Order: sequence, then structure tokens, then C-alpha cells
Amino acid sequence: MIVRPKPNWLRMLFVWRGSVLSKIIPQLLFTTALSALVVVFHGELLNRKITLTAVPFSLVGVALAIFLGFRNSASYDRYWEARKLWGKLLVSSRDALRQHIAFGGTEPRLFARGLAAYVHAVRHQLRSTSPEADLRRLLPRDVAEQACRQRTPTLFLMMRLAQQLQAQRESGALDPILASSLDRSLGELNEAQGGCERIASTPLPFTYSVILHRTVYLYCLLLPFGLLDSIGVMTPVMVCFVAYTFFAIEALSDEIEEPFGTLPNDLALEAMSIHIEATLLEMAGETELPPPSRPVKHVLT
Repeated sequence: MIVRPKPNWLRMLFVWRGSVLSKIIPQLLFTTALSALVVVFHGELLNRKITLTAVPFSLVGVALAIFLGFRNSASYDRYWEARKLWGKLLVSSRDALRQHIAFGGTEPRLFARGLAAYVHAVRHQLRSTSPEADLRRLLPRDVAEQACRQRTPTLFLMMRLAQQLQAQRESGALDPILASSLDRSLGELNEAQGGCERIASTPLPFTYSVILHRTVYLYCLLLPFGLLDSIGVMTPVMVCFVAYTFFAIEALSDEIEEPFGTLPNDLALEAMSIHIEATLLEMAGETELPPPSRPVKHVLT
């Protein structure tokens, strides 16, 4: 996630980090160079003049802009839903610990560490990384070893938290009605995890990407032939501008379609996990809290 003060209008024109220019600059340079060659050879290919006007490009451009807008909206919907689900993880974990402490549950620090470990495990599952380091840091050694051996550590940790509540209810430390309320908070955590898994395992239909990718490239590669007779030597400039717009929107849509990744514009799951951990441990009365994450070159992971 890009975290930086918004620069003024002039610096905004030259911002590099956080833009998608680094991803599209090869095809942008190729398209501009092709446009320059079209101008040099006056639109001739194999000694034949390729006659195109701006009319078909106007019609196709409108349809392409609508399609790009739909693709971008669909990708942003996935990004925004993922952010709301992580907000739910934050709220539900805090609420579960609050109720646990307020209702007289035993070992609140152990419960808080279990919740924090669960959140970290969700992050690692979504990013296909190993949760071993975080689990060993937060959990008792035997519990961490059991969790690391599981195919899905998040489900093991959820069951472990539920078993803690069950044990406290059976011992009389928690009233059954209050334990039921706590269990609902755990259910909300499980629901948020399920929503994240749905986004991660169900990408947008591949056909959308193929159709859009082909149309954008064919449009930009043929555009100089349609503009040459009307604007002449300015053709490469206008083609570069139009190609930048289309290529950038397509690249950004691809990037935010998978919001749990580690690209600059993806969600900062690590920073959010550490923030949730710190708030839970502080609520449980611990003083040694993890330091907040800091952006590196304006990027928060």
C-alpha cells in the first residue's frame, strides 16, 4: 500500500513509485516507436498505403473505455471488500477479547495471543507464506508446533480458541450465555476469513482479461495509421498519451484484482496484522508491544 503525503500538482506529474509506469514502459516505448516509424514511412507497409480514419477509432475507443471502466470497477470492488473484511477481523478480535476480559474469562493474555496468532495465520494463508515465525513468537511452544504441522493453521487456532472458551464455561469461569456471545465473535472472525478466502480463490473470469488485453493492444498499435493523415508528426505524441491511459488502467486493474499480494498498491496485510496484535496485547495488559510498521520508500507491506 502506498503511504505518502500527496505531492503538489507539479511533482504529481513525475511520481514514479506507486504508479504503474514501471510495468507498462516497455510496451509504451514500443507503441511510440511504432508510431514514429509510421510517420517516417508515411503510413506505408510493404509499399502499400494503409488507409484508416479516426472514425472507427472513435467508436471502438468509446466501447473500450466502457469495458476498461467495468474491469477497473470489478477489480476495485474486490479490493474494497477485502479491506472491509480485514476491518472486520480487527473489530471482531477486539470485541472478542473485550468480552473475554469483561466477563471474567481466565488467562486473557493467552486468549489475546491466540487471537493475534490467528490474524497472522490468516495473512500468511492469503499470501501463501509460512506462519511458523509468528506462531512460535505468540503461542506456547507445544501449541505452535501443533499449529505448524496443520495443513490449515487458521482452523486449528480457531478450534483452539473455541476449546478455551468451552473449558472456561465448563469450569464455571464463564457463564454459558456470555460464552455463547463470545462464540459469536469467533464466528465473525471465521466469517471474515471465509470472505477473504473467497476473494483469493475466485479471480475474475480470465476471458475478461484476454479480451481487454487484445483489444487494448490492437487499438494502440493501429491508432497511428488512423491519426497520421490528420495530425502528422504529432502522431507519436498522441498515441503515447492514449496508450499510457489504456495500458495504465489495465495494469492497475490487474494489480488490485488480487488485493492480498505484495505489490505496491495491494493491501498492507503485514502492517494491519501487527496493528491488530499490538492493540490486543495492550488490551490484555502486556507492555512489550510490537513496533508499528513503517513504510519503506513510501510502500507499506
